[in-house]
Amino acid sequence: MRYSALSIFLNALSGNRHWQPAWREPAPKPHYDVVIVGGGGHGLATAYYLAKVFGVRNIAVLEKSYLGSGNIGRNTTIIRSNYLLEGNQPFYEFSLKLWEGLEQDFNFNAMVSQRGVLNLYHSDAQRDAYTRRGNAMLLSGADAELLDRDDVRRMLPFLDFTNARFPIRGGLLQRRGGTVRHDAVAWGYARGADALGVDIIQHCAVTGIRREGDRVTGVDTTRGTIGCGKLALSTAGHSSVTASLAGLRLPVESHVLQAFVSEGLKPFIDNVVTFGAGHFYVSQSDKGGLVFGGDIDGYNSYARRGNLATVEHVMEAGVAMIPGLSRIRALRSWGGIVDMTMDGSPIIDKTHLPNLYLNAGWNYGGFKATPAAGWCFAHLIARDAPHEVATAYRLDRFARGYLIDERGAGAQANLH
Repeated sequence: MRYSALSIFLNALSGNRHWQPAWREPAPKPHYDVVIVGGGGHGLATAYYLAKVFGVRNIAVLEKSYLGSGNIGRNTTIIRSNYLLEGNQPFYEFSLKLWEGLEQDFNFNAMVSQRGVLNLYHSDAQRDAYTRRGNAMLLSGADAELLDRDDVRRMLPFLDFTNARFPIRGGLLQRRGGTVRHDAVAWGYARGADALGVDIIQHCAVTGIRREGDRVTGVDTTRGTIGCGKLALSTAGHSSVTASLAGLRLPVESHVLQAFVSEGLKPFIDNVVTFGAGHFYVSQSDKGGLVFGGDIDGYNSYARRGNLATVEHVMEAGVAMIPGLSRIRALRSWGGIVDMTMDGSPIIDKTHLPNLYLNAGWNYGGFKATPAAGWCFAHLIARDAPHEVATAYRLDRFARGYLIDERGAGAQANLH
């Protein structure tokens, strides 16, 4: 069923009794051309583009829990392409262009809101660094504007411009950046992939990877053994665990990344705003709550909960940027598990096993990368060659010395 204003009207006349399920609940088949482990945003997007763009239809997506239970539903919903380095900027700009047409593409309201992303700067040196980044963005075809203090004050008068430690002197603005409803992204991709014949199998945890020599032949799961021609791993913060089932040791660490939401407020912040003197970012949801986050917790963990030290650190940075936040109640927090590579950039590559493919190491950038990660991973699986915007995301770059050191801050907490 295609969603439209007409379909809503006609179903309302019939008491909404004729809506079809958004996706099927199929039993796993004995064998698939491609099995994708991980039913998050990246895994579902990969399946969708494999089926739609590359014509591969005999696909299974295996999710150990329910759709939307992982990092796709545990983030701060921000999309942007304001990166600096050649290995990253074209990729994230490609992703942002896909976001701009996503809802029409898969016929689902993902609530894409291009409200603008503003990065504040607090010193002359930081202004110069943002000038360089903005020029790199413009050269890649993205949009960027360097604002001075008066420009920022007109946009966001409630910021603390006279803070003695962190005076706000301006910001780098990308107007095409913004937010997207995170769980709707999972639902939209799942619905689109299912309509193209992809089997989405929930509550199906992978417990082993079967091999004959150097080729993968299938996976052992809690719902039986499933054979495959190609196996793709897209398991976010558990990438090192699933890769170890095939004998791989990845250059990643798993950390908790906490996010928070406040009580509902009247319209307050129109944009996404980031603090340049600390790691803090905030936007306002359609329900009125302020959604914000900061650094990862500084220790390895697979638990979806953080510690109070990070909570204090995030709140302190937020109040330094917006003093009025001190009077707002934080209602709840949640944690996602993120893979942190040593250079802060991701991995989309084949492994040493010829039919095993890896999508991992997304650090802070996993959600905003969802469409491009799915497209580029599908390209790699279908054609056994990297997409042109993902050629730098090689697994062996750490051994070869070709790092993409976007921030100089990967998994080492002391470098954040």
